[in-house]
Amino acid sequence: MGKISSWDWETGQKTVVKSLSPLEGHEWQEEPYVSPDGETVVAIVKVGDGEFSVRTNDSVWENTFDKIWYPKFTSDGRLTAICQQEMEWALSIDGELVGETTDYIWDTMISEDGSVVATMHKGMEKYSIATNGEPWETQFENINQPTMSKDGAHTAGVAQIDSMDAADIEAFKRGVYSVVVDGTPWEKKFLNVWTPTFNDKGDKVAAQVRVTVYDNTIAVDGTPWTSVYNQVWEPVFNPADDSVAAPVRLAGKWGVAKDGNILWEPRYVQCLELQYDASGKNLWAVVATSYGQFTACHNNAPWNESYPTANDLVVSPDGTRAGLLTSEYNENFRIVVDGTPWTGVYDMAWPVAFSADSKNVCAMVEKNGKRRILVNGKAFERDFDQAWPPVFNEDGTKVLIRAIENNSYIRIVAEVANF
Repeated sequence: MGKISSWDWETGQKTVVKSLSPLEGHEWQEEPYVSPDGETVVAIVKVGDGEFSVRTNDSVWENTFDKIWYPKFTSDGRLTAICQQEMEWALSIDGELVGETTDYIWDTMISEDGSVVATMHKGMEKYSIATNGEPWETQFENINQPTMSKDGAHTAGVAQIDSMDAADIEAFKRGVYSVVVDGTPWEKKFLNVWTPTFNDKGDKVAAQVRVTVYDNTIAVDGTPWTSVYNQVWEPVFNPADDSVAAPVRLAGKWGVAKDGNILWEPRYVQCLELQYDASGKNLWAVVATSYGQFTACHNNAPWNESYPTANDLVVSPDGTRAGLLTSEYNENFRIVVDGTPWTGVYDMAWPVAFSADSKNVCAMVEKNGKRRILVNGKAFERDFDQAWPPVFNEDGTKVLIRAIENNSYIRIVAEVANF
């Protein structure tokens, strides 16, 4: 599949699979999944008694398994799935098992270029993370919140380092949790640890940590900030200088701290989804300016309009624009870009995507059971029975639509200028 530039961007419609009805001999077929380039549609199928495989377009994997779940495409077009064979589980890629089978695996993670696939791994009642089927050399009593560096070279998670009896409050207060990177724990342990996060290079990790029963802060590579807070949320690295920022709560109000010093004075009722652009000069968040009034915030300047709920903040590549999903408590979804709602209220909406030059915005919405593709707030000429989020080409002049219409899977390349 390769980079977006290598995909087929010839304008027009192509029918990839004429009929998505189960193939002959298949007892049933699960919901479809589509590759990033739109050339392949797949579904888990039952091919016999206790035998499962994967349909890819109009062909089927040669291998069958006792169970298959969590199909997920890599960016280079391979299909990963979690498969059970003879009561043991393993990762499969394009139908071939990767690494040894084990008690259980879950939570597939994929590197940006698609070359590395990692999963959570359980074997002999111990837990670790496996990369391309190979688990860490060291296993732990439990691990959660797995994460992977962008290049896939490193993995991390939150692990219980010391054993603790049920309801052993003293052990809990001493701290039994830490971050484990590539199987090696940080030296320092904490009462709780959440959301380990890699920097862009993959050589640093920051996490939320609870240092006393009442105090929380951020730790970077095992060293906590000297400042503590009532609460903190997920930290982010600045891509320019690897400084770390995080939402923090003091005296009932939320702001942002950077490397332990206050960057945005706590004045918000909430502050979430903190993110930098690639330059590190633009810092965005979702904030609540008062109770039930959420909006986007750019370098500590909130948009003028606020909404009952707001989430799925997406920042443009150049850092100057953003898109947001808003709703009235999970109903009446709207897409807001640069502080202005697009016309239209929907039953569901998916996060927006910006073109590489930050000029155009696309999104997918659903209304009355039909999926609709929007570009810059304008709808494609027709709706679909099912669809997947649209993708821009490299220069932002075209958009790829992947959809199901009349039980056929189709691939459409549309000119942005025609919306």
